[in-house]
Amino acid sequence: MECLCRQAAGCREDQTHNESPVVISSYASTLELGCTDGGGGNYDIVNNAVISTPGPQNHRGQNVSLRQSWEMNYQEAAIYLQEGENNDKFFTHPRNPKALAAYLFAHNHLFYMMELLTGLLLMMLSLCEAPAVPSLRLDVYVHATLELLALVMVAFELCMKLRWLGFGTFIRHKRTMVKTCVLLLQFVEAIVVLIRQTSHVRVTRALRPIFLVDCRYCGAVRRNLRQIFQSLPPFIDILLLLLFFMVIFAILGFCLFSPNTSDPYFSTLENSLVSLFVLLTTANFPDVMMPAYSKNRWSCVFFIVYLSIELYFIMNLLLAVVFDTFNDVEKMKFKSLLLHKRSAIDHAFQLLVSRQRPMGVSLKQFDGLMRFYRPRMSARDRFLTYKALNTSGAPMLSLQDFYKFYEVTGLKWKARRSGEHWFDDLPHTTFLIFKGINLLVKSKGFQYAMYAVVAINGVWILVETYTLNSGFSWSRFVPWSYIVFLTIYGVEVLLKISGLGPMAYFSSGWNLFDFSVTVFAFLGLIALAFDMEPFYFIVVLRPLQLLRLFKIKQRYRNVLDTMFELFPRMASLGLTLIIFYYSFAIVGMEFFADVVYPNCCNASTVADSYRQINITIGNKTVLEEGYYYLNNFNNILSSFVTLFELTVVNNWYITMEGVTSMTSHWSRLYFMTFYIVTMVVMTIIVAFILDAFVFRMNYSRKNREPVENPEDENGIVFEVEVSRDEALATLELYKQTCPGQSSLSSLQGVLTAMDRGGHLSLVYLGRRSRTKSDLSIKMYEEEIQEWYAEYSRENLPQSDQSLELDPESPAPDLSTCPEPQLNSQTGPHRIN
Repeated sequence: MECLCRQAAGCREDQTHNESPVVISSYASTLELGCTDGGGGNYDIVNNAVISTPGPQNHRGQNVSLRQSWEMNYQEAAIYLQEGENNDKFFTHPRNPKALAAYLFAHNHLFYMMELLTGLLLMMLSLCEAPAVPSLRLDVYVHATLELLALVMVAFELCMKLRWLGFGTFIRHKRTMVKTCVLLLQFVEAIVVLIRQTSHVRVTRALRPIFLVDCRYCGAVRRNLRQIFQSLPPFIDILLLLLFFMVIFAILGFCLFSPNTSDPYFSTLENSLVSLFVLLTTANFPDVMMPAYSKNRWSCVFFIVYLSIELYFIMNLLLAVVFDTFNDVEKMKFKSLLLHKRSAIDHAFQLLVSRQRPMGVSLKQFDGLMRFYRPRMSARDRFLTYKALNTSGAPMLSLQDFYKFYEVTGLKWKARRSGEHWFDDLPHTTFLIFKGINLLVKSKGFQYAMYAVVAINGVWILVETYTLNSGFSWSRFVPWSYIVFLTIYGVEVLLKISGLGPMAYFSSGWNLFDFSVTVFAFLGLIALAFDMEPFYFIVVLRPLQLLRLFKIKQRYRNVLDTMFELFPRMASLGLTLIIFYYSFAIVGMEFFADVVYPNCCNASTVADSYRQINITIGNKTVLEEGYYYLNNFNNILSSFVTLFELTVVNNWYITMEGVTSMTSHWSRLYFMTFYIVTMVVMTIIVAFILDAFVFRMNYSRKNREPVENPEDENGIVFEVEVSRDEALATLELYKQTCPGQSSLSSLQGVLTAMDRGGHLSLVYLGRRSRTKSDLSIKMYEEEIQEWYAEYSRENLPQSDQSLELDPESPAPDLSTCPEPQLNSQTGPHRIN
């Protein structure tokens, strides 16, 4: 949360603060709302609302206390909205001033960074602990001390959370309790290591990722883990079916092939099970079949039937079931988040309305909220955000207007030019030149001509690369075609920037991509021309220009758009997989470190893969080496490489059998469990990619909007018109409420722009990039209305009761304290 503790210093007493809020923030104490000059006070808290009480009037004390009450309300409303945005559950909401102080301390970026660095430090200690990476080995005293310091920091974080949540809520928060238990266990082990000055078997180090996952910046990883656990029930059902058939075929294979003494794969029931488990990954096929096949050709039927049922039917059925579950989970997650945000807005709205005007939020109250919710937002942007919400032009925001809060708070506002083009105000001759360039770069002929150039460049690169010999050196050869095509691309970039304008050009993702590839190609040319060998790799980026050809067809654009949208989520899924790798690597190091080496495993069927011998051929001695001894668990880095090889599953059984031959046959459980876990994660990743692509295709079919220019990507755009009178009235209002704020210069800039251009009004455009949430809102429009209706039936009766006026309170008067009259010409937003 962005510094919600920042108060608006220097605010004067204004008419809005003479109004009492309907609901008083739980952070405001009775002492703050009472008056101190011996009069007994004018206000008291009854049922969490301010009511008047008899006693001598002290207007100054009343105004001060009400102003403080409004500030607390603004702050709590901002916290509710942040909780809605971050999907934080409301039972963790701070309920008193002491909890608020701890909450604000724990919700700032410095605290988040401390959490992240602490989690990373604990995980990186595995580089230095035995078995350590040789170049990074630390003394036991050093790494144990570092571990204790990191654990103390984690304990401090939990203490702040305990102070904020309270003991009852703390023990009900499952993730926090798991983190606490792991912390206590790690603390005891670290102290034991420090006292004994030697490491012992510490499998519990595999639990260290819990400290990283609990960090605020790893919220996407937590969502991935939650989805994995939610997908487990149907996955386990199909997995049991798969294992059932595997056992049946293992018994059948043992009975059929065990009499063949030359067949090591089915000599025992255990070997039969292991062989068929490996066969499921196809890593040992057809080797596993050949001993039986050499005796009887009909034995191939056994393997064909097994693979047809297990690999091609049940494994694909597994993906289908997980995809269906994943699809439902995604939809329910979207519904939950949408209704959670709506609930947060309801809570915030009740804190922002006054008893005199309980049906709407005024500009003053909205500005007070935004000073806490977005402290760095300028006064102009706060006002424009209010205008974007107030589509009806009414004096106040209704609850229905306020429901659009999350749609507009992330907008970047810029004034729209009075002319159509950036060069409209230039001299006539210059205008005609740039107008011609503009028409040229927007023409279909220019676009398809550039596509033809890219295609020819691609063919040329292919032919050029094919003709190069193995002794080729970049330093002795700069292709002339490189210079020609780079010149064409450079001219294209300059023409587009000149014709469209820098702002319009760089607002397109495709243009940014073209510009980046062209710049890198230019840097590659410099590297070749000046023989800068370390930078030759830049030349390899030239073929990326070929991606531009995919803009021609809509289906290709959908695929590429989906790919770019998936990058952030794929990064979080990759981090999730790394966390699983880390836990398995720790377990592998504890049990299998230094167990494989050259010429080990002589008693196993995979001995040749670990053999290292010298062979003399004529007068020459050659080292014949099986490199699989490098796939070991001797340190964390080697373990990661080994686990990645196991994920790919090609010849993974060689690593498993090598370790098993040097330890125990129970070691196979480790490798099999790892395969199943990675299969779950990889299936989720595949389901996620399928879901994103199918969703995008369905969205395109449902919302068929012809795109004339495939490079036109406006995202989400809100349009707001501000008149001069409106800007003057708003500026005067801001001077009264917060005269000391330097951000008022942004509002004065609006008037300056009007004076400079001689306009009576300015149109501002608010833009932000499109997210999957925006696409989902359009995709599920009809269902969302049903969700909202269900939500209203369940929640609004309580909200309505909280907004009921006290019988003795003044009747609502919407004319009290009039707001600056807002221009109603606020355009609806669009999604492109």
